[in-house]
Amino acid sequence: MQTPDDKVSPATTYRQATRADLDIAVEWAAAEGWNPGLNDADVFWETDPTGYVCAERNGEVIATGSVVSYQGNFGFMGFFIVQPDLRGHGIGRAFWQWRRGRLVARLDPEAAIGLDGVFDMQPFYAAGGFEFAHRTIRMAGTGEVADRSPDIVELSTLPFREVAAYDKNHFGFHREQFLKRWISPPSGLGLAVVHNGQIAAMGVIRPCRIGYKIGPLFADSPDLAESLFVSLSSFAAESPIFLDTPENNVDATALADRHGLTEVFGCARMYYGAAPVLPWGNIFGVSTFELG
Repeated sequence: MQTPDDKVSPATTYRQATRADLDIAVEWAAAEGWNPGLNDADVFWETDPTGYVCAERNGEVIATGSVVSYQGNFGFMGFFIVQPDLRGHGIGRAFWQWRRGRLVARLDPEAAIGLDGVFDMQPFYAAGGFEFAHRTIRMAGTGEVADRSPDIVELSTLPFREVAAYDKNHFGFHREQFLKRWISPPSGLGLAVVHNGQIAAMGVIRPCRIGYKIGPLFADSPDLAESLFVSLSSFAAESPIFLDTPENNVDATALADRHGLTEVFGCARMYYGAAPVLPWGNIFGVSTFELG
């Protein structure tokens, strides 16, 4: 599709991304210091193969972005990256506006769109109709050896429908396609706390370019979040670990502080349309900045 708003070069076109293009986006994300997971691209692609787009000029990808739809009920935008030497010329703005329109067209009329944007880009997203909700802070530390509580089990051993239901209660929407691989990452681990036959907490730790990320980390109480975090952290003992904590949950930031994690990065959670009502007091770590 031609990009009439791009005054720099009318030769720029927008199109749906290929699987190889998604790899480019992941590499660019790594170059930005976002530290993607080693297997994120595979999971992201299976979640929504038509949910990635790019801007192209003379056969070369010059900008990337995601327009992921969760069954039309909720959308998420991420991976917004323009080649560094082409920034500041309006290319990104025109491409981003096109992306937003493309995602809106994929969603139900009243569906909202979320994003986690770097703080410097908040005014840009606000100008595009997104409203600030809260900050999410990436906290970094080192995994510590610990014993696993007997009520903690691997997520893969539980009925998937129960895992998906617990996840939906915290994410707000069905995302089974994403979840089925996310909870069993290669060289990673998914765990749950089970009380009286019911899931009371769940979390995943996965390997990244640097160390490991924990996410999601959902729990019915701060004590359960603590217990699960300790077990996940122990999986990466002596390695760098990262937890993306929603700042509107004071218990999440307190957990990070107790374990000596310090702020290294952050994003603003913003919404286009009505923000979903979520139990933020039970969300101690989000799943991923790229897909929500």
